[in-house]
Amino acid sequence: MDELGFNKLFAGILLAGLLLMAGVKFAEILVPHTELAENAYVIEVPETTEVAGAASAETGPEPILALLAEADALAGEKLAKKCTACHVFEAGGANKVGPALWGIVNASKGRAEGFGYSTALAEFGGVWDYQSLNAFLTKPKAYISGTKMNFAGLKKPQDRANMIAYLRQQADAEAPLPTAEEIAAESDS
Repeated sequence: MDELGFNKLFAGILLAGLLLMAGVKFAEILVPHTELAENAYVIEVPETTEVAGAASAETGPEPILALLAEADALAGEKLAKKCTACHVFEAGGANKVGPALWGIVNASKGRAEGFGYSTALAEFGGVWDYQSLNAFLTKPKAYISGTKMNFAGLKKPQDRANMIAYLRQQADAEAPLPTAEEIAAESDS
């Protein structure tokens, strides 16, 4: 490119920049910027000193034992279909992303043979009784902080009862239903 070509290119770039600056100034004249004295939509938020989630975190999930006697295991089986991506429910089933859940009711937590549990779940201890399954199925990460299970949880108590009823059937021998004394004790707490 010769010397005149460079001059033309530079003049074109300079003209484009000047036109852009003039366009911005013209737009500011047409639509001037003004600060509002107050927001157009005022949203009043009452000041509270309590944390909204604190009450629900302290009380835990709704009691489940009374619902188990009337729970629908077939509805639980339908709910369990979304779990089959990570779990198997058959006797002798191989672990997938999650452990096999055959015989899980009243089994020790974090002890399925050949599955690598998160440290949080492996060290949690205890058994998967009805109350712990209820709490875990409500929101796994809230029940066991640090678990690898990425499931939002079942919000409806009846859905959790149905799921637990289905899990109860998935065993060589079904776990006994809670007694009237256990139901009363759970309702009182």
